[in-house]
Amino acid sequence: MERKNLWAPWRIGYIKTAADKPAHECFICHGIENPQQEKENLVLWRSGLSVVMLNRYPYNNGHLLVAPQRHIGDLDDLDDDEMLDLMRYVREAKRCLAQAMNPHGYNVGINLGRCAGAGLPGHLHIHILPRWNGDTNFISTCTDVEVISQSLEELCDQLKETATEHGFFDVDD
Repeated sequence: MERKNLWAPWRIGYIKTAADKPAHECFICHGIENPQQEKENLVLWRSGLSVVMLNRYPYNNGHLLVAPQRHIGDLDDLDDDEMLDLMRYVREAKRCLAQAMNPHGYNVGINLGRCAGAGLPGHLHIHILPRWNGDTNFISTCTDVEVISQSLEELCDQLKETATEHGFFDVDD
C-alpha cells in the first residue's frame, strides 16, 4: 500500500519552539490571565473554573483543549467542583463541535506526563478532536486522507457563533 503524507506546516512553529520554552511557561495560564487577548490566545469560553481553547498546533481542525483554570498537573489535584465543571465543558464543547462541524466521531483524552505525550505536563487539559471517516489517525496517515482547511481564527468565530445560537456554555457555575 502506498503511504500518503499529511502536511501540517503550522506545527513547525511548535516543533521549533517546544524545546526552547522554559518549563514554567504555560500557554493555558497565559490565555486565562490575558482576557483582553482572547482571540489571539484562541480562548473560546471560560467559567470560573474551566477554560476551552483551540489547539494552536492541531493535527485536525477543531482540536480543542479543555482545562481547569487552576494550574495543576494531575487529575488527583482537581476538587469535585473543578471536575464537574471540566466535564460540563467537555460535553458542551463536543456539542458545539457537532453543530458547527458535523464530525463522524471524536477522540477525547488526557495525556498525563511527558512520556505519555503531554506537551504541557504542568497544566492538566483534555483534548477533544473531531474526527471524520477517512481522516488522519493521529500521526500516522490512512489512504485517501482529506485535511479540512480552515484558519483557526475563522473556526474560532464559527464555534463562538454556534455556541451562542444553540445556548452552549450557559451552565450554572
